Amino acid sequence: MELPDAGPLWLSLRLAAVTTLILLVLGTALAWWLAGTRSRLKPLVEAVTALPLVLPPTVLGFYLLVMMSPNGPLGRLWLDATGSTLTFSFAGIVIGSVFYSLPFAVQPLQATFETIGRGPMEAAAMLRASPFDAFLSVMSPMALRGYLTAAVLTFAHTIGEFGVVLMVGGSIPGRTKVISIAIYEHVETIDYAAAHLLSAGLLVFSFLVLVFVYGVNRRFPGHRG
Repeated sequence: MELPDAGPLWLSLRLAAVTTLILLVLGTALAWWLAGTRSRLKPLVEAVTALPLVLPPTVLGFYLLVMMSPNGPLGRLWLDATGSTLTFSFAGIVIGSVFYSLPFAVQPLQATFETIGRGPMEAAAMLRASPFDAFLSVMSPMALRGYLTAAVLTFAHTIGEFGVVLMVGGSIPGRTKVISIAIYEHVETIDYAAAHLLSAGLLVFSFLVLVFVYGVNRRFPGHRG
């Protein structure tokens, strides 16, 4: 049996790695605010953050496509700044992936921050540590479980993306053709052997991710402030 092209696999891994790094930074800030705020906007922000969990990927992909098209607000800014279009590009599918995987980074971190509480930060402040230093040296190590869970879930969820990537990026080899799209095209061309191989790989990967997440949750019990 001829092995399928490895290009979509490497592109998927690159997309997942970039998306995960971005969301660990953005997700930390958003999760920290959600965990500590008493603002009336909190339910609204939480709902927007969780929207990709219930919204069909094609719907989210369509509105992202509109926003990132050359006539859209985000696409126009990108075109003016870089001279290239955001749609059907790697940068475009990264932005789409960030939106689509947002809850998988934010929710584990928010739950972890809420479990730990603000006590450790207050203790560090009494020792004259700046808020940033206190977060890096005190809160971040205590939130290790949340960071591990957020990183693994975000990475795995991005690897399996289909609808959003297809809407925003299409299927351009080497640029936007990720592994899920490759599986779809193998099925369309009745190349079931290649589709089976890629699908089995994703199935095993997803199973191992879940085993890892459950193992982390057992190994690192939550802290309470």
